[in-house]
Amino acid sequence: MSIVVAVTKDNQTVIASDSQTTFGNLRLPVDNHVARKIRPVGPAWLASTGWGFYEDIFDDFISRKRVSGLANRKAILSFFLNLYRDLHERYGMVNDQANNDDKSPFADLDSSFLVVNRQGIFSISSDMSITPFRKYYAIGSGSDFALGALQVLFDHDLTAEELAYKAVETAISLDVHCGGEIDVQRVTSPRKGARSAKKTRT
Repeated sequence: MSIVVAVTKDNQTVIASDSQTTFGNLRLPVDNHVARKIRPVGPAWLASTGWGFYEDIFDDFISRKRVSGLANRKAILSFFLNLYRDLHERYGMVNDQANNDDKSPFADLDSSFLVVNRQGIFSISSDMSITPFRKYYAIGSGSDFALGALQVLFDHDLTAEELAYKAVETAISLDVHCGGEIDVQRVTSPRKGARSAKKTRT
């Protein structure tokens, strides 16, 4: 239960998330536990919503495989195909398909993912299909509220960072499963130099 938002505007791409952790109906106080849902992978940023165990799996997988980055769509697909293979070889508790009611022929990671890099925004669904977005996208339980805010505000005189912050802020205000600090990370275009980060609090 989370909100992750990505926005591209005026040669700037930003990804932002809340930091709340929820176990069913239990919401952990942010002064006792802060979840970091966005992580750097080479020149890109990767975030997930759904099962919290993915945070530990990503740490383990990235450190062992020495992943160079998620620089483009092909690299993103390769990353998740290798991750799926590694899940079944290394983690015996992982189900082959978490939700097979629809008889889908594809794998089910039972979580959603968002990648931002210098090429833009990429959503990765639970079956590992990759969808690029030109302007913005959001995943998580608060995504409907965040997307509504982005649809209304995108053409206003706001930067990508301001838009991402307001979208996450809207999800936190309206979705009971979102909350805590707002974490904002930025990918700059190649001509503007290296990425920088900004973290703020609600």
